[in-house]
Amino acid sequence: MTDAVTASALGRVINRPVARRRRAAEPCELCGDPLPAEHAHLLEERKDLVLCACRACALLFEPGEAGPGEAGPGRFRLVPHRRVRLTGPPPSELGVPVGLAFFVRRSDGTVVAHYPSPMGATRWEVDPAAWERLTSRYEELRSMRTAVEGFLVAIVRGLDERWLLPIDDCHRLVALVRQEWTGMSGGQLLWDRIAAFFAELDR
Repeated sequence: MTDAVTASALGRVINRPVARRRRAAEPCELCGDPLPAEHAHLLEERKDLVLCACRACALLFEPGEAGPGEAGPGRFRLVPHRRVRLTGPPPSELGVPVGLAFFVRRSDGTVVAHYPSPMGATRWEVDPAAWERLTSRYEELRSMRTAVEGFLVAIVRGLDERWLLPIDDCHRLVALVRQEWTGMSGGQLLWDRIAAFFAELDR
């Protein structure tokens, strides 16, 4: 993949609005049908890849009567829509030495911390006992859905943000950091855009 193609793909992820609006001419990434302005996302879990889906395809993976919630060789999961602003805790309670990270529970029960960086997302497993202590105090984290939701924490550069978010929002932040990072500390433009990212969530 060329640098130009990579930059183009990252740009599309970064500029994808929170409301999931895209041009109707773009196709569903499963069946190829044109997408409406607002549409669903699916996570292909094995590749950690978020796909845009039309309503008909999304229904195939909706938990409950409409579908199994996951299926197929790629273990597709429907990405939920809820966004919940939380209070506490700091990343240090989970042994994370950085102020910007998100946490995802995997299908095997482990919890992985992701640190957005200029090279993408650096990952490491969270101590199970530390996660258990945390979820015993925060009910919202106990309800976090496997693979498709993340606990995002930003306590850096004047930010004090903690959110339970769909995984596609976490991917947008990773793409933003990767594309906009300059110099040793990221550059002021990057931190302004990260602040705008959280302001958009709050609206």
